[in-house]
Amino acid sequence: MSRARSIAPLVGALLLTGCVAEEASVDYVPPPPPTKMDNVVDRLHGVDVSDPYRWLEDQDAPETRAWIDAQNAHTDSVLDALPGRSELRALAATVLERDAVDLPSERGGRHFFSKRRADQELAVIYMRDRLDGTDRVLIDPHPMSPDHTASVERRDLSDDGGLVVYSVREGGVDEVTIRVRNVETGEDLPDVLPPARYSEVHLTGNAAGGGLIYSRFGDVTPRVMYHAFRTPLADDVMLFGDGYEQHQIPVTVLSDDGRWLVVHVIEGSFGPTEIHVKDLERDAPFVTAIGDGVSESWAEFAGNQLVITTNLDAPNKRVVLADPAAPTADAWREVVPARDDIVVQSASGLGGRLAVSYLHDVQPRHAIHDIDGTHVHDITFDTVGSVGGGSGRWKSHEAFFTFETLHVPRTIYRYDIETGKRQVWVEPETPVEAVRYQVTQHWFTSKDGTRVPMFVAHRPDVTLDGSNPVLLTGYGGLNNSLTPVFSEFATVWLEAGGVFALANMRGGEEFGEPWHQAGMLENKQNVFDDFIAAAEYLIAEGYTSSEHLAIRGGSNGGLLVGAVSNQRPELFGAVVCTYPLLDMVRYHQFLVASFWVPEYGSSDDPDQFAYIHAYSPYHNVIDGGEYPATLYLSGDGDTRVAPLHARKMTALMQDRNGSDNPILLRYHTQPGHSGGQPVSQRIDEMVDTMSFLLWQVGSGSLERTRG
Repeated sequence: MSRARSIAPLVGALLLTGCVAEEASVDYVPPPPPTKMDNVVDRLHGVDVSDPYRWLEDQDAPETRAWIDAQNAHTDSVLDALPGRSELRALAATVLERDAVDLPSERGGRHFFSKRRADQELAVIYMRDRLDGTDRVLIDPHPMSPDHTASVERRDLSDDGGLVVYSVREGGVDEVTIRVRNVETGEDLPDVLPPARYSEVHLTGNAAGGGLIYSRFGDVTPRVMYHAFRTPLADDVMLFGDGYEQHQIPVTVLSDDGRWLVVHVIEGSFGPTEIHVKDLERDAPFVTAIGDGVSESWAEFAGNQLVITTNLDAPNKRVVLADPAAPTADAWREVVPARDDIVVQSASGLGGRLAVSYLHDVQPRHAIHDIDGTHVHDITFDTVGSVGGGSGRWKSHEAFFTFETLHVPRTIYRYDIETGKRQVWVEPETPVEAVRYQVTQHWFTSKDGTRVPMFVAHRPDVTLDGSNPVLLTGYGGLNNSLTPVFSEFATVWLEAGGVFALANMRGGEEFGEPWHQAGMLENKQNVFDDFIAAAEYLIAEGYTSSEHLAIRGGSNGGLLVGAVSNQRPELFGAVVCTYPLLDMVRYHQFLVASFWVPEYGSSDDPDQFAYIHAYSPYHNVIDGGEYPATLYLSGDGDTRVAPLHARKMTALMQDRNGSDNPILLRYHTQPGHSGGQPVSQRIDEMVDTMSFLLWQVGSGSLERTRG
């Protein structure tokens, strides 16, 4: 049984303060600050494209900074006036301020893991000499910055457990610094890789005679480098990268014995993948395992063999084995064939067997197979949720897996690969009792007749009278699947009396590559249609009504909610759009957005411009349109999706919105796309977002929903 802290008194206080639409109101919402408008018009492929707020693209200009300050002050004046914020803060703190532990990795009999205690802002890297031993702090990020905006992450471990490679992230930027810590002395080696985008970093040898193999991309053409310890960075040797372009991403895998290096080259964020293999022991040339420019494949090691997950000749993917000395596709041996009812996600070697992760009806599961592909057993649970993890080594039967669902944090299980026995290693202190809510899967029909799934979480006795505040979210892109994993935001929303819905639109990997392709490039409108159909289903089934329906999405999901609130503004009562893509005509010109051209296309191409311009949120705001209340969130720390999207869209919506609904921007100066926020900042953002949503779509049914 999980341990749950009682938060009923907090919820009762929240409801009694009137954090509901009937009672919670702001007597006067001041108009937004004025924004200068320029007459900027581009002629693209014979079409005039207006861009009246292009001046806001210059993030460091004094007038942009003054505009940001004015917008934040305006948002403060509106949100700070809402009732119930102190109770919401207590509720959010109860959910977020809890012990959180990640999967351990074993090296040399030591177990390494990250843990954030309930009273801490950030995760700390720990080590145990034995599995049941005493935790020892290895790397504590709290002293690294006075405001606790520097975070750390474990990247690799030496085979004997004597060295730890870790990254330091300042704020929420993508760029990190790479450092190496000696476990015995607690001191860092003098070798430091400067702030940049690194995919994987591998230790070779030891502190006396080893080094780092690292992959760098984004600000440079993709490359794999070798750095020998205690040598100048200028002397680092490039192992791989000649002839590649800046929009391609290298990701490496190193065999346990350090002999074989695999380099994946991804076309953009989720495009076709090449696989190249090098024998480091012999310093042999790289051999291309696959480079057809069409399929997606991923290689790991199972002892001295490559285990490859691929959609070559298998849209739902299959698992093959290959000899790293002769890895070409014509020599692959299939061990786990593709199936129509599941989508294989990955395969790795654990305990002398293969651990295969897959999606079954959008729920992650794992299966254990012998190396020849024979099925041994499954790792499953009786409730709707997600099995994850698969941390372990080829030569050890010990592995670690997780299980979680939308309102219950993940439990970590120690698993014996040979016997199939499992035991709880870490059981979380859960913020709610699991029996208070249920998660069910529903199927609805989209505009073109496609059946699309959605997870819905609520109290078992929810009243289907159309008055429940519902928060609908989704992603629908970049081959990324949203599964029923723990969501702190969903938990707070449920505890505040709402219904939470997660839709699985086309564009993700839920049902293989055809599902992805049905929501990319010229098919992107399918994603928006799917999300609109999800909203209509929730209304038709009596969960909610338009006035009580809110939507929330970030990044590609920000594009999603930005587009659908343009296309069907009457369908939604509130919109929260975080770190979004919104100016799709110019998106590819900023930061690392060239990675996403294979997914969205580019306005430089006349055919692609036509469909991009047709849905681009920034270019489809009607002057005088009756738009729902909208809160945009972004900030300087987002070095992935340029925050200019949120700035420009806020200005445009504030000017053209014909309704009395507020258009607000919360703009951070440090948090960004890659997370790393201290808990206190996450609580602040949740209180802003949740109070905005309850103000807009809450109702007296909150109290009735809770009984």
